[in-house]
Amino acid sequence: MTTITYPPKPSPGDRVAVISPSAGLPGLFPLPYELGLERLREEFELEPVEYPATRKMGSTPAERAADIHAAFADPGIKAVFASIGGDDQITVLPLLDRELIRANPKPFFGLSDNTNLLAYLRNTGIVGYHGASVMVELGRPAAMHPQTADSLRAALFTPGPYELRPAERWNDVDRDWADPATFDEEPGGRPGSGWSWVNADRVVEGRTWGGCLEILAGLLMADLEIARDPAEYDGDVLILETSEEMPSAEEVFRTLRNMGERGLLGRFSALLMARPKTWSLERPTSPEEGVRYAAEQRGAVLRAMRAYAPGATIVFDVDFGHTDPQVVLPYGGTVRVDGPSRRVTVTY
Repeated sequence: MTTITYPPKPSPGDRVAVISPSAGLPGLFPLPYELGLERLREEFELEPVEYPATRKMGSTPAERAADIHAAFADPGIKAVFASIGGDDQITVLPLLDRELIRANPKPFFGLSDNTNLLAYLRNTGIVGYHGASVMVELGRPAAMHPQTADSLRAALFTPGPYELRPAERWNDVDRDWADPATFDEEPGGRPGSGWSWVNADRVVEGRTWGGCLEILAGLLMADLEIARDPAEYDGDVLILETSEEMPSAEEVFRTLRNMGERGLLGRFSALLMARPKTWSLERPTSPEEGVRYAAEQRGAVLRAMRAYAPGATIVFDVDFGHTDPQVVLPYGGTVRVDGPSRRVTVTY
């Protein structure tokens, strides 16, 4: 069984790395990126340090691995932030030096394609942090969402328990990052409906594993960063979210079914399922289509969980995915899911 520990936390005034382990999108869309850097400096009092591939589109896996190594090896860097996700971080994993990273544990923040690195860190014995990419959450138009900012501040600086709350309002409709007018006003929003619970008659606590479902499917197919013994996940809490690619309900079911057939799904005591993103610039949907998409995804998740993990507690619509606001979850850290009181508490 892997021993997993929390890395030391930074303090205001510290230097933090900003890297692009997946795509160098800061080079294409400087507006949200520069805004995110400014907020790291002004709102969190951290000094961001960029690396050679951070703004480079088309960087090689070796270049990105070198940035990861440099960020973790530098004793003056106290945390590491991903600029954004992408789609090929899996090609970086075989190039990483596990002993170098294990010897220099640091908090790493990222999501989506950064599920690859989060899973790698957990297997290395280091708690990571799912959420808070520089371009999206820190670079949000007008201002950071207060719920996102509060969660990130706690994850960065305050060890101990932090209770999650359902968002009163949420949004998944994006605007064009290339248009300066995008950053003049707050994103829109719609009323939240709270969390939905299944098997809420118990209290469970465990370490988290999971992330972006599409990325997990790739790791499962490549057989990378998945525990050889499924018992490694016994009693843990599965966290899952889907991206702006908006996978079909059938694709979601099949991925979970395959996890079940591998002997993984039934190991988890609880599942936190993020509110799905139901709209994207490439696939704009009507409100009715969005509601239908979310309902179909929920049905697919329930279908798989009833087949392979019928006793697990499930909480739907937790705000940690590709929607706004976005709370930070410790990856490999502890989550307490209290069904009778309908409370979820993470440990940062």
